[in-house]
Amino acid sequence: MALDTHGTAKDATAAEHVSGNALVSIGALLLGLLLAALDQTIVATALPTIVSDLGGLEHLSWVVTAYLLASTAATPLWGKLGDQYGRKKLFQAAIVVFLIGSALCGMAQDMPQLIAFRALQGLGGGGLMVLSMAIVGDIVPPRERGRYQGLFGAVFGATSVLGPLLGGLFTEHLSWRWVFYVNLPVGIVALVVIATALHIPRRAAQHVIDYLGTVLIASVATCLVLVASLGGTTWGWGSPQTIGLAVLGVVLAVAFVAVERRAAEPVLPLKLFGLRTFTLAAVISFIVGFAMFGAMTYLPTFLQVVHGISPTLSGVHMLPMVVGLLLSSTVSGQIVSRTGRWKVFPIAGTAVTAIGLLLLHRLDEHSSTAEMSSYFFVFGLGLGLVMQVLVLIVQNAVSYEDLGVATSGVTFFRSIGASFGVAIFGTVFATRLADKLAGAFRGVRLPPGATPDALKADPRGIAALPAPLRPAALHAYASAITDVFLYAAPVAALGFLLAWFLKEDRLRGSVTAPDASETIPPNPVERSSHDEVSRALSVLGTREGRHEVYRDITERAGYDLLPAASWLLLRVRRYGSVEPGVLAERCPVPLQAVLAAARQVEERRLAEREGLDLVLTASGREVAERLAAAREQSLAELLGDWWAPGRSTDLTRLVKELTGELCGSERERPHNGSVLNPG
Repeated sequence: MALDTHGTAKDATAAEHVSGNALVSIGALLLGLLLAALDQTIVATALPTIVSDLGGLEHLSWVVTAYLLASTAATPLWGKLGDQYGRKKLFQAAIVVFLIGSALCGMAQDMPQLIAFRALQGLGGGGLMVLSMAIVGDIVPPRERGRYQGLFGAVFGATSVLGPLLGGLFTEHLSWRWVFYVNLPVGIVALVVIATALHIPRRAAQHVIDYLGTVLIASVATCLVLVASLGGTTWGWGSPQTIGLAVLGVVLAVAFVAVERRAAEPVLPLKLFGLRTFTLAAVISFIVGFAMFGAMTYLPTFLQVVHGISPTLSGVHMLPMVVGLLLSSTVSGQIVSRTGRWKVFPIAGTAVTAIGLLLLHRLDEHSSTAEMSSYFFVFGLGLGLVMQVLVLIVQNAVSYEDLGVATSGVTFFRSIGASFGVAIFGTVFATRLADKLAGAFRGVRLPPGATPDALKADPRGIAALPAPLRPAALHAYASAITDVFLYAAPVAALGFLLAWFLKEDRLRGSVTAPDASETIPPNPVERSSHDEVSRALSVLGTREGRHEVYRDITERAGYDLLPAASWLLLRVRRYGSVEPGVLAERCPVPLQAVLAAARQVEERRLAEREGLDLVLTASGREVAERLAAAREQSLAELLGDWWAPGRSTDLTRLVKELTGELCGSERERPHNGSVLNPG
């Protein structure tokens, strides 16, 4: 009984750890994640007011783009540095960088300052995202991990809703500067709690960090985004600056390919592009990010300037889009996980997104609230249909060793797409607005100071126009913004065409719907292959998961036993003897279930009493052996071809850990050469 008592006591200790000190730490991690996720959505509703205060409408998109680019580029570095030097210190450093950037953003006096400080904020935000979720893996055992990762997904979903609302509230009732200042008290609380409550076991992992590759890919993205946003506006398309940036981007891209071919741990392994599924999913992910954040950045301007809706209510008006996105994202992910069929979703999602963009193009200054809400909902529905599935199908297409980097890669392309979308939408909007305002007031005598350029720089000037002239200005703004959606529709249509070329491979059982942290925002979180499989299989360690596992292996073995009886037989097989009363006290299985299981195995002569302990009979040993073999087969099927000859030792170690969670906390010794068999 010593082994059983020891193992179950360890279970109890782990449970106490998660329910006590770790919960405080997880709360602080959630606060840190909330800061980074919120800053991707809270700024949008404040942008029209920021432009009116600081000027520089042609650079409006860079307030969003700078943050996205910086957080995307910094993510892999934060992840690997955390592995090497300890995640607690790195997470604290990320909070400090983020808070400094937030304070400086709130104090910005002009648009260039705000853009620069947003980039600094993005550097810290990238660290908050990747490290917060990595630390959960350090302090929470696998069987509890799925529950807490669900909380992190809920934070992302909540920020999608709360961001526009809070941005509007602060802008309308305080100042747009509070959109950034609000981070300071929340961040300080997180910093204090992390310093005092978070204790992470030091597991330094040596990595060769691909600094050069990271800098090069960030530089390529920056060059191309600069060309997209400044070409044709600040600089002519044929200007030396535009051509020079384009050439520099191409040269850096060639250098990036050369560096990645030789890198020990490349930030984006080029071999992934040899897989058709990954390449197509990366391009479609780029398109989804392009459409989503391009639209989210300019819809508040349409609502506030064209329809005169307050910043707060403009956030409310955008809720149908968020509801549509969350609804279709959740439903599609669950359907795919249960049926294994997924190809219909990227096809339908890109088609509905293209239709949504065309519907948004139909909006004007006379559109009703019901019309706008329905079009927003359709657009969000389309995005949600495709976002969940792209991560899932990439995880299904790659080998175990490439699972983490492939997941990071597809979300990385969505983030780059978001940066491009915001920048290109900004260029189209600024160009079209200048042309339409000039055309609307050509030959019209305007009041002093009310020039087309002045109206473009500060939308508040429309209210000062004589009443007969206001409709023309509002129509110019409305059509300039909705033209953006018309130009984006062919991009979504390209995604629709590409989706038809995806090959629908059979899903591995271990590939399940990604959590919202991988799908809702443009979040290029750096995860390891171990993290991804652990997240997917962590459900096996929950009470519900164990019940399903043991019901499945009982059926596979061909027995008519209670799931708890199969579990009990395997516990006795593992430890030699088990006292049911003690076992019920020290494991998460209810007392009634343990006693019913003990009664059944005794009635069927599968186990017998030696004092208070249960030991296996000869027939019980035979049944337990068949149950163990069925469990091995069940887990092997979940992992599919990952569990093939030559499998990773990291995967072997993970499966040992997870199978141990099914039968107790101690790690299993191999039985008959198999690490899957927890006996």
